[in-house]
Amino acid sequence: MTKPLLTRSTVEEFLYFEAELLDTWALPEWSALYTADARYDIASLDSADPTNADPATTLFVLSDDKSRLDSRAKRLMKKTAHAEYPHSKTRHITSNIRIGEASGNEQKVRANFVVYRTKGDRTVHYMGEMHYVLVVDGESIKIKQKRINLDLYTLADQGRLTIIL
Repeated sequence: MTKPLLTRSTVEEFLYFEAELLDTWALPEWSALYTADARYDIASLDSADPTNADPATTLFVLSDDKSRLDSRAKRLMKKTAHAEYPHSKTRHITSNIRIGEASGNEQKVRANFVVYRTKGDRTVHYMGEMHYVLVVDGESIKIKQKRINLDLYTLADQGRLTIIL
């Protein structure tokens, strides 16, 4: 394994900060964490290899570039986003953070997650694994890629997937 660019505590603090932005519905600030060439993908639940699947050739639950990610964040902040107005209450729990390979100014990171979402009188949970490529630029860290692999067989019991995982 190559020497990591970032310490475990730095990566943990960054991922916890991302979770805090999501839980407080600071979505414009959250989308600003992403690089201009970023990808945000949620793999299909029935993908044979969700970590390595290609959104250009495989069905994904969601596959956004930076522009679409910004648009989604902006749209979810509006009162006209009826599925999320008033906003759901969410709690993003991140754990089992693993520092992967580093190459140039990019650091791979993997982590497990559970997201609890309460809307009205219903609480559901989403769980799975997140794969990141973080870019280090001096003191700044940005997300170049985030791939979410949900450990669910169906989204039927979860309702709408309007929250950002």
